[in-house]
Amino acid sequence: VSAAPRALRRPGRMAEGEEEEGGGGRGAAPGPAAPARFVRSLYAVGFLDLFGVSMVVPLMNLHIKSLGASHTVAGIIGSLYGVMQLFSSTFVGCWSDIVGRRYSLLACILLSALGYFLLGNSTTVFLFALSRVPVGIFKHTLSISKALLSDLVLERDRPLVMGRFNAASSVGFILGPVVGGYLAEFEGGFYQTSFICASIFLLNGGLVWMLPWNEENTGSRDHYQDKGTNNCSAKSNHDLHLKSANSRSVTNNNLFQSPWTQVATVLKKIKGIACSNLWDVFLVRFLMSVAILLYYSNFTLALEERFEVKPLFAGYLMSYSSALGVLAGCLLGPITRLYGHNTYRLLLHSSTFTCTLILLYASAPSIWMVILSSTFLAFSTTIGRTCILDLELTVGGSEASGTLLGVGQSVTSVGRIIAPLLSGIAQEFSPCGPPSLAVGLALLAIVIMNANEQKYHSHGSGKLKNQ
Repeated sequence: VSAAPRALRRPGRMAEGEEEEGGGGRGAAPGPAAPARFVRSLYAVGFLDLFGVSMVVPLMNLHIKSLGASHTVAGIIGSLYGVMQLFSSTFVGCWSDIVGRRYSLLACILLSALGYFLLGNSTTVFLFALSRVPVGIFKHTLSISKALLSDLVLERDRPLVMGRFNAASSVGFILGPVVGGYLAEFEGGFYQTSFICASIFLLNGGLVWMLPWNEENTGSRDHYQDKGTNNCSAKSNHDLHLKSANSRSVTNNNLFQSPWTQVATVLKKIKGIACSNLWDVFLVRFLMSVAILLYYSNFTLALEERFEVKPLFAGYLMSYSSALGVLAGCLLGPITRLYGHNTYRLLLHSSTFTCTLILLYASAPSIWMVILSSTFLAFSTTIGRTCILDLELTVGGSEASGTLLGVGQSVTSVGRIIAPLLSGIAQEFSPCGPPSLAVGLALLAIVIMNANEQKYHSHGSGKLKNQ
């Protein structure tokens, strides 16, 4: 507790909180702009991460084939990356809980930069495969950034902040392929694009290093208020300061532990998550992830077979949906306020809406019905993705947010492995087979959410209770 007074010794700050508490129970006024600037800087980290990655990823299949690799070898290397992500997500997320967000985030960014630097020197298939190893293991910048955001902001503001973070990242994903495609037109364009991507990651690492971490530690969550959301009492501010100080003390101690001790702690945390009662939350995430992946799995081919639409139009439609997803992320604040910050109810309704829209797409008689379903699906999937993440943190507890987000990413990775197989089998029967199967999986997720409604309402935060 001795570390806590650094945040609490500031008499002006405490006087301000006491005065406002006596003035009607309002929360502390917004503090210095540093925590808000910290959050905005993390938005930039998410943007740069996906901007750099999306410059290179669309060009990788063409490059590995130009190196003489067969389709089978290219597929194996692609699957290897997915398998590494599957197993490393949980470990890296849990490791960030132990050593702290700053050092784990920097490690992930710099080692990913190394991977893309090696990719820029990949003149053989072996070097190409080797370059994917550090990226496959350590490319978890977004997950750790979300865990850090969860540490920074109040629980009621978490969906809004996560939505904006996803929106900023999505903008990078929209712009990156355009820049990468332009650079690929030049001689040696792939190598130049890979080096630029590595440079962007180094720039991102510098941005993370220069963040005001000392102010983040002392400011904690109560300084970050979003557009008039001032609902923390002085007592809760005290608790948040105390929790931040204790967490910082534990992190500083764990940073200098031996690697074997850190590994043992990671395994202990993962065992705790595995033995918890979060199975239904992760199952809902898995089912909805597979459902959405099935929807997109044969999207271009199905439009061509059903409506004789060219692939170019399908590409425009997917870009249009991505742009709407960015808009949906920016609208999460008003939507969560409309729902009284009831994340469970918002997730249930968005999942039901997603299921209905996929069914509408599967039975669409014309291309205009497909455009209509794609328009609203961009909103429902963006909202659902943010809500399931928030529900994981609420039910599981934000103290192990890195571990929870890592397990969630591993669950989604399993979906990415299974979805292509299910899509191929369903497509043997009909072009509408994959979305029809997706409807069934989404319905199952909705049933599970309804069956566990009382459990979600009983967990600690007022945001999950009916107001």
